[in-house]
Parts: sequence; structure tokens; C-alpha cells
Amino acid sequence: MNEKRIQTNRLLLLPFTKTMATSILQGNDEELVKMGLSFGDGFPDEDTLETIPKIVAALDLVDEPTGFESWMIIRKDTLSIIGDAGFKGRPNEAGEVDIGYGIVASARKKGYGIEAAQGLVDWAFSQPEVNQITARCLLANIDSAKVLEKMDFKEVGRDDEMIYWALVK
Repeated sequence: MNEKRIQTNRLLLLPFTKTMATSILQGNDEELVKMGLSFGDGFPDEDTLETIPKIVAALDLVDEPTGFESWMIIRKDTLSIIGDAGFKGRPNEAGEVDIGYGIVASARKKGYGIEAAQGLVDWAFSQPEVNQITARCLLANIDSAKVLEKMDFKEVGRDDEMIYWALVK
């Protein structure tokens, strides 16, 4: 992996390791405390606990994080984990990766989602094999749609449940 961390104005993004993800799933913060980190208010939430087994499965496919798995979203000022963001695997043959992100309720509506997602987009577009980033959100998830629109993602389709987005390098 080219970078072991992504820094934005207020956030630090660190790639999950299998040990970290498993510890969080078990409600154990010892590994994180050793790193100087703590659980933010409401972390892990239900969405995170649902996502972590997918993170572990993705990490099972690699020797070490490549950057195309998931990252912890950490507030720099408190070193508390407030969410997760990442990609659903390495780029496909067309150079596309799919991004996803989630922020705990206590940290929403403060710009952390867009800041974390922009950090990941910038990182991904610095990788030569990435040409396009895709995303999707539920029709009812207006906040997520606003984040994607602010980041210049273009709506490329929708169905009964989801809106599909794309951002070209």
C-alpha cells in the first residue's frame, strides 16, 4: 500500500487490519487503546457491526491492507473512531472501485462524511489503476446523496431502492 494513513483537515483515516476489525466486532478496544485510539460516542453502531464481517472477509484475501479495503475514520482532536469508509475491493478491469462510508449518529451533520470520502477519493485517484469511483445510496438517504453531489459524483441510474453514482478521474 502506498500510504498507511490518510490525513485530512480534521480526520485521520487508518486502514483496518484483521486484528482491529475482529477486536471491534468483539467489543474489545485493547488493540486500539495501544494505538492511542478510543471508540467515539456510539461507535461501533449497528451499521458498523453489520459491515465488519465483510471487512474481515476482504482482509482475508490479502496479506496486508492494500487501501482498497476499509478504513477507520478517526477525529484528530480526540483520536476517537467515529466511522468507517472504504472500497469494496481492488479496481476491476475498467479501473472502477466502489466507495462506501458511514459516520456514527453523534458525529453526523458536521462534515466528517464528505471529508473522509474526499480523502479516500483523492487517495484512490492517486493510484494509477483507478479511473472511476462508483457509489450507491438508498433513495431515502438524502444526506448521503448530498455528500456525493457535493463531491461532483454524477447520478448514473436508480431503481426502486437505490441511486447509483459515478465520478470519473
